[in-house]
Amino acid sequence: MIKHAHPKGLYFLFTIEMWERFSYYGMRALLVLYMVKYLLFSTEKAGNIYGLYTGLVYLTPLIGGYIADRYLGQKICIIIGAILMMIGHFAVAIPDLPFFYSALGLLIVGSGFFKPNISTMVGQLYEKNDPRRDGGFTIFYMGINLGAFLSPLICGTLGEKVGFHYGFAAAGVGMLIGLLVFMWGQNKFIKHVGNTPQYCHCEEGQSPDAAIYKTKNGNLIYNDIKETCELPLTKDEKQRIAVIFIMMFFTIFFWASFEQAGSSLTLFADRSTDRLIPFLNWEFPVSYFQSVNPLLIILLAPLFSKMWLDLADINKNPSLPVKFSLGLFLVAFGFVLMVIASAFAGTGKVSFLWLIGVYLFHTLGELCISPVGLSMVTKLAPLKFASLLMGIWFLSSFFANIVAGFFAGSYDSLKTTEFFIIPAVITGISAIIILFLTKIIKKWMHGVE
Repeated sequence: MIKHAHPKGLYFLFTIEMWERFSYYGMRALLVLYMVKYLLFSTEKAGNIYGLYTGLVYLTPLIGGYIADRYLGQKICIIIGAILMMIGHFAVAIPDLPFFYSALGLLIVGSGFFKPNISTMVGQLYEKNDPRRDGGFTIFYMGINLGAFLSPLICGTLGEKVGFHYGFAAAGVGMLIGLLVFMWGQNKFIKHVGNTPQYCHCEEGQSPDAAIYKTKNGNLIYNDIKETCELPLTKDEKQRIAVIFIMMFFTIFFWASFEQAGSSLTLFADRSTDRLIPFLNWEFPVSYFQSVNPLLIILLAPLFSKMWLDLADINKNPSLPVKFSLGLFLVAFGFVLMVIASAFAGTGKVSFLWLIGVYLFHTLGELCISPVGLSMVTKLAPLKFASLLMGIWFLSSFFANIVAGFFAGSYDSLKTTEFFIIPAVITGISAIIILFLTKIIKKWMHGVE
């Protein structure tokens, strides 16, 4: 039997990530409204700034990951990122345009330092081929969505009912709490991970075999040369990195489809969905649909975490490509439901339960891909490039957001049934292609599961 208990550090990093995501989603929930209603930007200008901001927060992790691997280590980068984001949130709370633009810059740079490194540290809590890793990342992912679920309720309510700047300040307080908790508990829960950059050089005149680093118990020992020295990547390492890029490519199609939640699915909810609760005689706001996905993640993530471990116990844990393929099939099926709902709606409206069903299947797909993808990077990436490759992994979200926005712009120019057929077909075909690539992907992983 496999030991199922996760390291205490997982729950510590879970908490830090929850507060960081609380601050991010709390600010994001108010951003467009603030620009349009307070700063009096045009809808087009506000949309462009919003798209650029949400895209760049997934681009800068590439730089933050490189700096952590090469120079500072993950812990210092996380602290720098948290400080910058905290200042950024408080800066937005100041009603002045220069502070607004400066705040967005601080948040983009801070996210670059923070985002890839905390995910990398989660992977460092587990030994190579530890079957608990995928489950651990699923639990960690629940922290992301707990923050995403709570922040619109707190920051959004303050922003819309009291004042925008109170909502932004609440996001800053959330990041401050996360920073203080990290400073308090880092030596207690994650003492032996993320302390130093993993990419180092052999000293002049020193043989590669003499390269040293601190182990988990703090003693200096000889480490494997290809993990610590500036040596060329081996063929095996190159093939594992190739797997990361292959899966990243297909993940773009997943996220570009999934991110329709904030655009085309929201338009469908507004125009074609009956949101009336009969026994309450109350029509709930369209924006409430945005809480369905994080709520489902919170409910389902523990079940998925346990499922992967139970399947590993009986040697039935699906391989990486099978999990990704399943995730893409699930999101494709969600869009099949949208095609049917669109056909039933015609020029009228359909029950809100259709969208609830779509979000359910999309969430199931997300749990098969997103936390598993984070886990995959920490398994396959050479240690000296761990955070850099995590940053590269987040580029899939950067590209996907661009594609998602471009595609959503065609919502009014196509029939709704035709519109939703497109992502259903693309994600379904992607799932099939991954299945065909399963043999070569598993071969290039070289036994890493």
